[in-house]
Formats: sequence, C-alpha cells, structure tokens
Amino acid sequence: MLIIIGSLVVVISMIGGFMLAGGNPLVLLHISEFVVILGIASGVLITASPKSVLLRILADTKACLTSKGATEADFLDLMKLLYEIFMLGRKSGLIALDEHMTDPHASSILTKYPEFLKDDEKVTFLVNSLRPIIDGKIKPEQLEGILVAEVHSKEEEAEKSISMLHLVGDSLPGIGIVAAVLGIINTMSAIADGPERVGQSVAAALTGTFLGIFTAYGFVNPLAQRIQFLHKTEFLYYNTISRAVSAFAKGLAPLMAIEIARRSLEKSVQPRADELEAILKNI
Repeated sequence: MLIIIGSLVVVISMIGGFMLAGGNPLVLLHISEFVVILGIASGVLITASPKSVLLRILADTKACLTSKGATEADFLDLMKLLYEIFMLGRKSGLIALDEHMTDPHASSILTKYPEFLKDDEKVTFLVNSLRPIIDGKIKPEQLEGILVAEVHSKEEEAEKSISMLHLVGDSLPGIGIVAAVLGIINTMSAIADGPERVGQSVAAALTGTFLGIFTAYGFVNPLAQRIQFLHKTEFLYYNTISRAVSAFAKGLAPLMAIEIARRSLEKSVQPRADELEAILKNI
C-alpha cells in the first residue's frame, strides 16, 4: 500500500507543480514518447536479464505491492516454532524430529503455524538445516558454516533483480535523450510547417527527456530500493533460523538458542526478552 501512496504523491506533486506554474498537463501526453522510452527500457531489461531474473523481478514487484514483509508477530511465531522443535529434540532425542522434517505439512508442530507452512522455501530451508544433525552426517560445529553459505547464496541470487532494476533506472535518462533526439529530428523536418508545428515538435522532444528522468528517479530506482528492504527482512528471517539451529546443534539449551536468534534481530521486529521468555515457557 505504501508504494502505491508514494507513487501517487510523486505523480500528483509533479502534475500539481506543473499546473501551478501555468502548465497544461495534456502537453505532457505524447504517446510516441511513452512508446520510445518504455519500449527501449523494457528491451534493455529483457536483453540484460535471464528468464529467471525477469520472473524474480515480477515476483518482487508483486510482493512490494501486496506484502509488508515479516513483522514482529511473524518472528515471534518462528521462535515459538523453533522452540517447540528444539524442546522435542532435547527431550526425546533428535531422531524424534525425523517424522516432522520428513513431512512438514503433516507435522503436529508445524501445522500450528500455517503462515510459516505457506512459504515452501522457508519450510525447505528449515528442513535442510535440521536434517544433517538428525541424520548425524556432520558435526554440530560444521553446520553453521553450511547454513551461512546457503543464506549468502540466496542473498546473491535475490540481488540480481535489484541490479537489473538499477541498470534500467540508470539507463532511463539516456533513453530520454534518445527520445528527445528523435523529436528534434522530427522538428527539423517540420520547419516548413510554421512556428506552431515546430513548437509542438520541440515540446514533444523535451517531454521525452523529462519522462526518462522522471521515470528513473520517481519510480524505477525507488522500486529497486523498496525491493532491497523487502529482501533484507526476508533474509533476516533465514538468518534467525540459521543462528537458532546452529546454537541448538552445538548443545545450547532451547531457550538460549532462541535468545541468540532474538538478539540478532533488528529492533523493529525484535520481541522483548522477558515477553518472549514468558511466551516460550508457557508452550
């Protein structure tokens, strides 16, 4: 919702200021300039991006419009989920976790947290984090490095969509100049049609430059920054799982493993220590 509000503020401020200065908004409506600028920008994006990155950009843009990212309540549910898993592993042995990790959607623990189960990628990450210590394939102290590497790989993959959007944002002012040059070429061919026709052609050409700069700094670059913030919250979620599981694997008590994960969170989504402890002890 905020991204829509921000975009409306950008458009209204631009048009409002232009009208206050005596301008007519219809003067800015040159379809040919929109076709040139948006068409070339789309072509740049398609040429520079693999299919997977294009799909990621679409998914990230949709997430910006529909999702507010992980909240404090989401992190609290995650810690409750991890605490229940750790307590079962501590009381009944790690082998007791096997049935929960083999079929998470049938787990008596995970089904208590339907929002978590909706995200298959996060469920897979949790299963893959616990599976090595359940199977005894690696030593507990080796697990942390594996999880850190996996999160880092996810971050690098997610960064590609942001890089492509920044590429388009950086290209748009230059694309606006291309549109302006095309407009000037049309102007030169219309000199014989009189001053009024020349004035209209020059206005259209200048509109191309304006649209390129306005689209870059008013929409594309802010969208890339918003996606980056969304990714940061997403990977904070993965890091919480990684730190908690690593601490538990090293032999820390479930409550202390959760506390280590809690302290790694940003203040905006970090539950209070006493509140979290009281909630966990009541499970």
